[in-house]
Amino acid sequence: MLFERIYEEGLAQASYFIGCQREGKAIVVDARRDIQTYLDLAAKNNMVISAVTETHIHADYLSGTRELAAATGAEIFLSGEGGADWQYGFAGTTLMHNSTIKLGNITITAKHTPGHTPEHLSFLITDGAVSKDPGFMLSGDFVFVGDVGRPDLLDEATGGVDTRFAGAQQLFHSLKEQFLTLPDHIQVYPGHGAGSPCGKALGAIPSTTLGYEKANAWWAPYLRSDDEAGFVEELLDDQPDAHAYFARMKKQNKQGPAVLGTLSPLVKLEAAEVVEKLGSEAVFVDTREQNQVHLGTVVGALNIPRGAKASNFAAWVIDPQKYAQDLIVLAPDANAAADFRDALLRVGIDTVRYFTNSIDGLPTFVPELISPAELAETNYDALIDFRAKSEFAAGSIPGAQQLSGGSAMWRLNELPAGGTLVTFCQSGARNTVVANALRRAGFTVIELEGSYAAWEKSAANPKKNLQTAV
Repeated sequence: MLFERIYEEGLAQASYFIGCQREGKAIVVDARRDIQTYLDLAAKNNMVISAVTETHIHADYLSGTRELAAATGAEIFLSGEGGADWQYGFAGTTLMHNSTIKLGNITITAKHTPGHTPEHLSFLITDGAVSKDPGFMLSGDFVFVGDVGRPDLLDEATGGVDTRFAGAQQLFHSLKEQFLTLPDHIQVYPGHGAGSPCGKALGAIPSTTLGYEKANAWWAPYLRSDDEAGFVEELLDDQPDAHAYFARMKKQNKQGPAVLGTLSPLVKLEAAEVVEKLGSEAVFVDTREQNQVHLGTVVGALNIPRGAKASNFAAWVIDPQKYAQDLIVLAPDANAAADFRDALLRVGIDTVRYFTNSIDGLPTFVPELISPAELAETNYDALIDFRAKSEFAAGSIPGAQQLSGGSAMWRLNELPAGGTLVTFCQSGARNTVVANALRRAGFTVIELEGSYAAWEKSAANPKKNLQTAV
């Protein structure tokens, strides 16, 4: 059996390529939308991708199930569990609890493990060439390393009302009746790692074992004592912020993401061509990091730094339902621009058409910054902390209003219309992303240089002054 984990660092998302060498067939589980990595794996191992499936209707990235099936002719398998409201809106072979998929010697057995979502499936993998018993579980967003999937996303991101309580109870019973009844030796491979907002305390290592989780996970004592109420209370306490774009992802993944097919090469533009397109036809995306952007960026530009967090940051500030324009990205070369386009495709932003490698000759401005020392002397209407609720609770600048960066552009009504904002995050990267989107939306924004980390160390921090006096 060939077993490959494909990990996307920015989204902390894992997909899996499992193949039978004897038959030359493979299945991909929880594929992302830029599918070339799976096609390359199949070609490298002389395999055909004959099946594609997913553990559940995802909220944090756009599924590549349909894209991969269209490119390979693979059969799509989809959960039929969860009730009428949780059925997919596109065609596929239905999987129910204990349904199986066969690939030569390999058997993939679906297990209904609701809680994170009602339709959620986990997959037990049996390599028949070695054993008649399952040796692996693809647990999706059911069980993570050291944690379990959060049951509150349907409330936080999709408009559910108190579904978190039923979801938490379902998770308890999924653990009790499905997970803990399996042998301790089973290796567990989850759908996310550390940094994902799909849980609150995910481990960074790629896999675990059922026995290890049974002995060491925070939830294990509650299962041992059959304390459902205690489990529910701890699980729901202090869950992280849910990004606003999750609602769009959930809807698109349920209906079926648009199939892109072969993508055209990005077109390189010179400065005059960029200027001609800016405005109603195109939006400029500055992909440099904050310190470079602060020296000068394009008027009306969004800032989405290239790198691991590009997918997340893009989804924070671009709603494809509102941004009909093409995107022109700043990138050093065509390969870097194509990689950036792939990152945006993963969150359903499909309009990257052009790139340019310089802002020379373009209309530019220098974003306004103030130092922590200047904050007290600055006139503003609101001080906005773009960090998560947990960061804000641990300490913030007096008078600040918390507005998570992942939902800020969906909550503009909470900001003073026509007012001046001073904004910050922890070190400045999130702040620059959201600040430039707010400027484009018509707000006057002053960024706190160095953000909260700089303020904590400055003389403007009364706690620091108190410590110094002592």
